[in-house]
Amino acid sequence: MPLNLGSTNRSICTVALDRTFDTISEGRIPYIFSSNFAQIVGSCNGLLCIADYGNVRDIYLWNPSLRKFKKLPHPCLSRPSFALLRFAYHSQNNDYKVVRISSSPLSLHEIEVYTCLDSWRRVGFNLKPDLKFFDKDHFLPTPLVSGALHWMAVMREGEENHKDKNMIMSFDVNSEVFGKLALPHVSIDADNLHRCLASFKGKLAFITSGHGEQIGFRHSIWVMRECGVVESWNKLFVVPFPQQTDCIAFTEYGSLLTFCFIHSSPLEMQKYKLLLIDA
Repeated sequence: MPLNLGSTNRSICTVALDRTFDTISEGRIPYIFSSNFAQIVGSCNGLLCIADYGNVRDIYLWNPSLRKFKKLPHPCLSRPSFALLRFAYHSQNNDYKVVRISSSPLSLHEIEVYTCLDSWRRVGFNLKPDLKFFDKDHFLPTPLVSGALHWMAVMREGEENHKDKNMIMSFDVNSEVFGKLALPHVSIDADNLHRCLASFKGKLAFITSGHGEQIGFRHSIWVMRECGVVESWNKLFVVPFPQQTDCIAFTEYGSLLTFCFIHSSPLEMQKYKLLLIDA
């Protein structure tokens, strides 16, 4: 659930992700977007990538500290029916990359990469049309772990039974190669309403969230101890809550930041609260 920037009076506030939540900086977005669907794609080293999903080809980079705002050239491909954007730091070249995965019905996925050389190029890795990437429906940023971006995905197997296989797709930012990873052995049922990936102390984490029989709402967290080794998935802990909450981020020290709504009387505005949980 990326932050929506569609309103013309939006501002960005950064805070210390610790127990103080002290304000570090605050600034107004120096641009009025053409639609109400502009969202933050990601951030790296203080640089923000913003996309206007009302026009999937309009992408921007913003450095609030330097007060610089740049609209990127349009990607090579025209308007697809689906476009997935991610933003990452390319450590080997000290560069930043925007990765765009687009597709249309019954067609192969097309991958484009933008670098700070101010140009897009197509990457020669076509993915099968029966592979579906899940876009974010949560607050957690797309994890960049060991130099690779990671997404939840599902692969349809079998022409008759149409069995869906849940998996993780990775994209190495340096080599620009895709890979597949298996999820931990956990039952995916109606109780696990939400599934997402995160970065936990520099390692890949898998989170399931849903209602339990005895503890109300819960977040279950698995961590891949060794990068790329499926057998190293380890269930670390379960965090119970009396009501539904959303995971926002893990701190550098492994604490879980969550977001929940506070239900009040119908005449009052709905309020929200941030909770920091020592995991």
